[in-house]
Amino acid sequence: MHSKISRRTAITTTAAAGVAFYHGASAKRITAAESPNEKLNIACIGVGGRGEANVSGLKSQNLVAFADVDEKRAAKSFERHPSARRFTDYRKLLDDVGGDLDAIVISTPDHTHFHPAYAAMQLGLHVYLEKPLAHNVWETRTLTEYARKNRLATQLGSQRHALLNMHRVVELIQGGAIGKVTQVHSWIGGERGMPDVPQETPPVPPTLDYDLWIGPAKFRPYHPSFCPYGWRFWWDFGTGETGNWGCHILDTVFWSLGLSYPSRVDASGPDVDARRTPKSMHVTYQFPRSNQDGPIQLHWHHGVPKIIREQGLSAKGNNTLFVGDGGMLLCGFSQRRLLPEDKFAGYAPPAPSIPDSPGFHNEWIHACKGGEPATCNFDYSGPLAETVLLGNVAYRTGGFDWDAKTLHTGSNRGAQALIREAYRKGWEI
Repeated sequence: MHSKISRRTAITTTAAAGVAFYHGASAKRITAAESPNEKLNIACIGVGGRGEANVSGLKSQNLVAFADVDEKRAAKSFERHPSARRFTDYRKLLDDVGGDLDAIVISTPDHTHFHPAYAAMQLGLHVYLEKPLAHNVWETRTLTEYARKNRLATQLGSQRHALLNMHRVVELIQGGAIGKVTQVHSWIGGERGMPDVPQETPPVPPTLDYDLWIGPAKFRPYHPSFCPYGWRFWWDFGTGETGNWGCHILDTVFWSLGLSYPSRVDASGPDVDARRTPKSMHVTYQFPRSNQDGPIQLHWHHGVPKIIREQGLSAKGNNTLFVGDGGMLLCGFSQRRLLPEDKFAGYAPPAPSIPDSPGFHNEWIHACKGGEPATCNFDYSGPLAETVLLGNVAYRTGGFDWDAKTLHTGSNRGAQALIREAYRKGWEI
């Protein structure tokens, strides 16, 4: 542990000195990519699928070790980085090489985010974690507070935060282009959810450690319809389309309006299934505070909201409608429109003020070396992720008043039971 802390201190000090030197003189700054001594030692847990993209985004650093329960799904990352040590169990990885690491990247299914992240943080490692941060609100809050207390560099995988169009949307809203915003509608289209219930129990592939894949969740016999991917639509493992897209889409809203925690959450949708996530839902959040000098009502829709049809607008390429007392702003990840168009003809947008991202993964790398916090660090993205997860809780149990300080759902006991879930024997915290 002493050698690991000394190494991290040296990297942080060198990086900070480099920043000061770069701004104080014309000499070229030595970057981490140009100086091997400044590269981070990083381990990646889950290196197939989305994990493969994260491995690629961090290839400028020393990728020391990979852990994945599925040899077949991880094969490309293994082949492209033959020098990285291979593990099946992340706990073995942390035991064997944790003392040599600076940071860790976790790209596993939702139900296995918390345990490796918490274990890594307890070793003093910086963490990059895929959305929606964790599987329940208590896990999310625990990781957020632990990272803050121990001054760890964090980043939630809401990589669309770096898109230039999102920056321009934030500038328009915060610049008062549509006046005071009081209401927002955000959505994800499609009807993904409610998968068929498996009727057979095929054998577990020899390349998969299925018991470790299940991890802390309730055991369910293996079936390829939820492992490796369909897990997203089973409550034991995933958080549905709300958890899948909410942190990406509501990121624009939280950033633009300066939101934190809601005080009330209500939801409606089709009949609740105890095991599977729905094909549609509607969540209404009440936020008592914002940067708009008043409360905000935020609507999240799985399915295109009625207001889009009523206003004669197109949902194609869009996912959010801001409603202000001076107009509306319709936007997606790569497009935006001020409405009504005749009112805003000739409108001059504010000059860009949000700096371009150096790259979403690079933000975190710089933060790990003592630079500015990454834009989706847990202090910002933790409340966002909690809000997304609270929408699922309200859909499954009914609405509730939310006390963010105590993590309490008022009189709704069913909701309270989902704020922190029980773990399978052997995985208790």
